[in-house]
This record gives sequence, structure tokens and C-alpha cells, in this order.
Amino acid sequence: MRTQVAIIGAGPSGLLLGALLHKAGIDHVILERQTPEYVLGRIRAGVLEQVAVDLLNEAGVGERMHREGLPHDGFDLCFGERRHRIDLHALTGKRVMVYGQTEVTRDLMDHRTAAGLHTVYEAANVSLHDFDGSQPRVRYEKDGQTHEIQADFIVGCDGYHGVARASVPAGAIQNFEKIYPFGWLGVLADVPPVHEELIYANHERGFALCSMRSKTRVRYYVQCPLEDKVEQWSDAAFWDELKRRLPPEDVARMVTGPSIEKSIAPLRSFVAEPMRFGRLFLAGDAAHIVPPTGAKGLNLAASDVGILSRGLAEYYGGAASGREAGIHSYSQRALSRIWKAERFSWWFTSLMHRFPENGEFGRKMQEAELDYLVNSEAAMTAMAENYVGLSLG
Repeated sequence: MRTQVAIIGAGPSGLLLGALLHKAGIDHVILERQTPEYVLGRIRAGVLEQVAVDLLNEAGVGERMHREGLPHDGFDLCFGERRHRIDLHALTGKRVMVYGQTEVTRDLMDHRTAAGLHTVYEAANVSLHDFDGSQPRVRYEKDGQTHEIQADFIVGCDGYHGVARASVPAGAIQNFEKIYPFGWLGVLADVPPVHEELIYANHERGFALCSMRSKTRVRYYVQCPLEDKVEQWSDAAFWDELKRRLPPEDVARMVTGPSIEKSIAPLRSFVAEPMRFGRLFLAGDAAHIVPPTGAKGLNLAASDVGILSRGLAEYYGGAASGREAGIHSYSQRALSRIWKAERFSWWFTSLMHRFPENGEFGRKMQEAELDYLVNSEAAMTAMAENYVGLSLG
């Protein structure tokens, strides 16, 4: 098979890149090692920056998001058993959209099916070849047969554990990583949200987050030790612990119910540099991971493919002079935005979680910074600008 762009990974970043390339008239194929049902079953992010919303609109998949998503003009920081609102719209003129990653993926899948675009699911033993030359190839196995795709470019959207980054020679890439000494225990439940906007809580027992996916489905989290197992946490134990970390008025208003899904996620900050190796590009979790505190993971993946899709559109459709400028600058432009989001996510994580090794001094520093933050319009503006998302550039 011959195509212009071979995309590895049919998560939201690969699917969004495919939709943007299709709109630009660029031939491509997507390979995914899992089934469509498995991809849709992943429970992930739920807060979209304006940049991500704009890119979904550009790709022609924003209709259901605008119909069913929940625009939010702010969120609450909770500490000392009091909530303090960060008014995103008043501070920045922007808002965010609460719309689950599962729904984004479903919309992109439906768009791809309706357009008759080529996706190979359950592609086994994917391998990348000759991407340091002019004729890169991708091999995979399907239904007992080996297949090969010849492409102009390969884009790795296959996540942290995917084959794309692993195919890069060790000397050509530099990894930066921080592992956090705790995890998030998350519960998905079909109950009404405790509050109309998100609540981020700093409590002596640990961090908590009250988020949502719709007006009838919530995603709540509590900080927990890394060594904890999901089996240790009954639904009742989770709800009891969450209530301990929230103000009494929220506890009184909270509706509890059986969990649909329950999991513990470790937290890490990770960046791989650069993000281009000859004719191979990395995007999304294949190149970077952020702790979920700042809601940046899906949004960074969207901005990556937004930048890359424009570079590829320029390459295939632009004037002969400078037609490669977009793809040459992809890594530098993407990393500039990525490192700023990494900084914000690291700062917000450090501000809101319990770090036992920091002792009482560390606790007092958090209290002082939170008090300064909610009483300084300049500090709140800086936080709001980062939360709603920096411009694509």
C-alpha cells in the first residue's frame, strides 16, 4: 500500500490528525493495535481548552460537543474548608469545555466511518523502517498476513508505551521525567455533580478533585499512596474519603452511587526531545505525559497535531518556496507549548497535593501560596491563562 502519511495509533490524537489531513486532501491511513471497543473504553480526560475546541470544529466534528458539552467559565480551589472561585472568563475572556475524551474519540470515529477513511484495527507487530531516509515504511500483521505501507511520513500517535518512540535510536532522543510519589484513585459514577464547576481541593488528608462528564455523570478523584490497589477501595470507602476532603456544604449536597469504573493512575511528568526524526514525527503521549492536575494531556495532543497538520498541508499544498518550513519547525513549536504546559501541571500538582517528605514547612508554603493566589488578581490571571490554554502560536 502507498499513502502520503501513515499514522500509528487511533486514539484521539491520531484520529484528529486524520480528520485534519482529510480536510486538507492529504491521503493517509491509521494503524491501531487494539479494537475500536478497547479504544472507546479508555476513561481519560474531560476538560478541553479553546484550542482543542477550535481544532475539533476545524475538523468538522464539533457539532455534538457543542450540543452536549458543558462550557465552564471557572473552577473552584478549595482549602481550609472554603471554596474560592477562579473566574476564567472574567480574567482571560476564555472558557473551557467539559466533554469527555471518550466522546471526542467516538465523534472522530464516526466522522472517519462516514468519510470512508481507512483505519486498520488489531494491527499486530507494527514496525517502522527507513524513516531516516526518503522512503519510510511501516510493516504490520493482520489476519495472519504481513502487510507493508510505503509513506512519505510516519506520525507516532501511539502513546507512552507505543512502538514509534521506541523505534528512535537511543542516541537521537533525550528523555526528561519526574515520577510523583502518589497516585489518583478515580471513580466514574452516574450521579449529578456536587457543584456546577470543578472543585480542586487541597486537604491535610490529600488532594481531591470533583469533576464531571455530563450533568448526570461524575469523575471524582482522591490522592492515594502509589502502593494502593483498587481492590482495597470499596465504593463506600471512596465516598467516605472524598467527603473528608471537602467542605461540609458540599458533603451535604453530594449524591453518591455505585461506581461504573474505578482505577488508580500513577502521576508523571515526561518529555522526549526532539519530536521529529527524519520522516518520523511524535505527537501526544508518544512524546510527553503530564500529571492530570492541569487537564493538559488531551489538549497538548490536540495542539501537537494541529501544528503538524498545518505543516503537512503546507508541504503538500503550499508554494514550492518554504513548503517544508512547517514540518521543519514542528518539533520546536510543539515543545515550546509543551514545556509551558508541563510547568503549569507540575506547579499545580505541587500546590495541591500532600508531599509527606516536605514536612510542615512544605505545608505552610502551600497555605501561603494558596492564600496569595486567591487574593491577587495578577496571580489568578496567570493561573487562568495557563488553565484555559496558551495560544497555538
